[in-house]
Amino acid sequence: MDIGTMKKVLLVLTSHDTLGDTGEATGYFVGEAAHPWKVFRDAGYFVDFASIEGGQPPQDGLDEEDPIQVEFTTDETVKASLYNTPKIAVVDPSQYHAVFLVGGHGTMWDFTGNKNLQKLIATVYDSGGVVGAVCHGPSGLVDVELANGIGLLSGRKVAAFTNAEEEEVGKTKVVPYLLQDKLEEQGATVKVADNWEDNVQVDDHLVTGQNPQSAGSVAKEMTKLLTEVVLEEKAEEEKASEELRAEKDAEKAADEVD
Repeated sequence: MDIGTMKKVLLVLTSHDTLGDTGEATGYFVGEAAHPWKVFRDAGYFVDFASIEGGQPPQDGLDEEDPIQVEFTTDETVKASLYNTPKIAVVDPSQYHAVFLVGGHGTMWDFTGNKNLQKLIATVYDSGGVVGAVCHGPSGLVDVELANGIGLLSGRKVAAFTNAEEEEVGKTKVVPYLLQDKLEEQGATVKVADNWEDNVQVDDHLVTGQNPQSAGSVAKEMTKLLTEVVLEEKAEEEKASEELRAEKDAEKAADEVD
């Protein structure tokens, strides 16, 4: 990541638009994109969007009484970006300090098992960046392997859409698997709060949230970590600059002696 030119966050959206074999529409949950978008934008970050298959990703759960969602869906830059998102396979992970996996039931079908998404997440994390996910978004963390050969979820403390919440919305027999169970199978400890309670877990540079109510809070915790990432990169650049300057000074001194 080049701190001199970049200060960017990527929001990843599902391309899946059908809820199993029910015939019901699904997609990314608008509030889970809108609230993080506003947090990142207000913190001074550029926000890009990408989706699994590219193009215009399907929306779900739009609340027109939520002013932040209204702002999101009417913002001209956002509308232009969402009209034709890049396919996740062509995204360059080195361009981003952070990646945020937006939830929505659609992610349960196309986030999990997507090798390109797994590679992007691992690259951002291994480079010292921040990975965030909310609600069903942590489905994209399944089977992500880091450069050290260890699964990203192994031994992690996380939050995600719970079995109890899935039961409450009546989708336990519709989704391909229960997210809480799958994350635990991957070696994660899922911290469970009451249904629809804001619950965010931070483990190193991984930030996860339980439900739509947690979306903005996940982004806020990510911005705290991002500030540390930026400062670390700036310190590294300053150190490299000082070392180069010292090297040049030493060469100049040697020439003067000669």
